[in-house]
Amino acid sequence: MSSSHLTKRALAASLKNRMNHIPLNKITVKHLVDNCGLNRQTFYYHFRDIYELLGWIYQTEAVDAIAGEHGYHTWSSGFLKIFKYIEENRLFCLNTLNSLARSHLDSYLYNVTNHLVMEVVEEVSVGMQVDEADQRFLANFYALAFVGLIVRWMQDGMKERPENIVDKLGELADGHFERALQRYEQKACTSKVSSHQRKWFCSK
Repeated sequence: MSSSHLTKRALAASLKNRMNHIPLNKITVKHLVDNCGLNRQTFYYHFRDIYELLGWIYQTEAVDAIAGEHGYHTWSSGFLKIFKYIEENRLFCLNTLNSLARSHLDSYLYNVTNHLVMEVVEEVSVGMQVDEADQRFLANFYALAFVGLIVRWMQDGMKERPENIVDKLGELADGHFERALQRYEQKACTSKVSSHQRKWFCSK
């Protein structure tokens, strides 16, 4: 592991430790570097500010952790890992949620869930004539719904077991992707037929 990565990890550990006890907006770069035995110049060599460090933590600890959990048969496993990460880093994630940096958490949750769902949509739509825009719309819809579910779970104190939530989502989503894509395909086919008819009549 490079010295640069080790430095980033040390700063990340310092920030996470601080966020377990102190609101994010009260944490300074000086707090972090003093805790690591580094100087401010070293911090700014690696990150523009604390918010960039926060984003790096979510990317390296959470997003990269679910690599390989994409696709129709594994998306629920990846989704469960999101819940588990939040559970294991409860104070850190709640601090982010309740601070001006909430956009970082929202962005992480949206990007990771949208990627998971898009992989499912692309897999299910193989062999179908579905516009890419319709695929993206479907993935976006489910991603936003999933993010809202996670945030509400956090705000309610994370009382329900993640396994229960993921099981319910599996039951809800079972077959929904296929049916939605089939409707999009039918709409596309109908549109093409109508367009062809218009061209035929106009040519007469």
